[in-house]
Amino acid sequence: MDNVLVHSHQFDSTNHAAEKSTRLVMLLTFAMMVAEIIAGYYYGSMALLADGWHMSTHALALGLSVGAYVLARKYSQDGRFAFGTWKIEILGGYSSALLLLAVAGFMFYQSIERLFSPTIIHYDEAIFVAVLGLIVNLASAWLLGGDHHHDHHHHGHDHHHHGDDHHHDLNLRSAYMHVVADAATSVLAIMALIAGKLWGASWLDPAMGIVGGALVSIWAFGLLRDTGRVLLDAHMDDPVVEEIREVIAEVDPSARITDLHVWRVGKGKYSVILSVQSENGMTPTRFRNALSIHEELVHITVEINSNV
Repeated sequence: MDNVLVHSHQFDSTNHAAEKSTRLVMLLTFAMMVAEIIAGYYYGSMALLADGWHMSTHALALGLSVGAYVLARKYSQDGRFAFGTWKIEILGGYSSALLLLAVAGFMFYQSIERLFSPTIIHYDEAIFVAVLGLIVNLASAWLLGGDHHHDHHHHGHDHHHHGDDHHHDLNLRSAYMHVVADAATSVLAIMALIAGKLWGASWLDPAMGIVGGALVSIWAFGLLRDTGRVLLDAHMDDPVVEEIREVIAEVDPSARITDLHVWRVGKGKYSVILSVQSENGMTPTRFRNALSIHEELVHITVEINSNV
């Protein structure tokens, strides 16, 4: 009986600092969300209300991010996950993007309705709450931003780099972009309220709600694209694939790759399975050792086929 080498298939470790910061930001966001929604209804500000509803999706999305970290850690040693639990975090980011699209639609609906049916706005009170919301957003961005950049530098020792998204924690990036987008929406709300107070341009309040909805939609589609690509293993156009082909050609110029599969299993980490047709007596170990120089390739399977 052949000896089977048992090794870990957990290729990505949980970012504990990011998990802690995300949990704290989630609590701050939830508290501010409640304040903005209540104030928006009470003071008649659509921009403030839109920002509150926008923040509600961020609170839920941040909760998804925290839950993804917890589940990824909890099941890290579960043998049912053939290539680790990293994609639990990606699934959390994908789900939060779907939530963003739903709330963007709600923001559009309420803003357009307010354009045609304006209400009295209590500007001083609404501006105060909006500024408070911006402060919370900036503090949250600062909390997550430190872990966001730390994660980037942590993976900076890789032999090759294939774009920032490949080396960042996508779950952390999801949380970070939520609060940054929230800060932008808060700025729009403040601008609209100040313009309405000083120059009577009350139409700017719902107009900024529409602009905020557009920004949220654009960001949500971007997150859907990035996380969906990981979930669907759509990485055969990544630069690492061409590097694999180059390595095989260097080891054996006459070799021909007959089958090649590459997909991501962690932040900047890939798994590869390939079949090579060769008549030069090359062993799978020879190809595997050459490919192992590339640190982003963490799980390599090579099969040698001879010409018939």
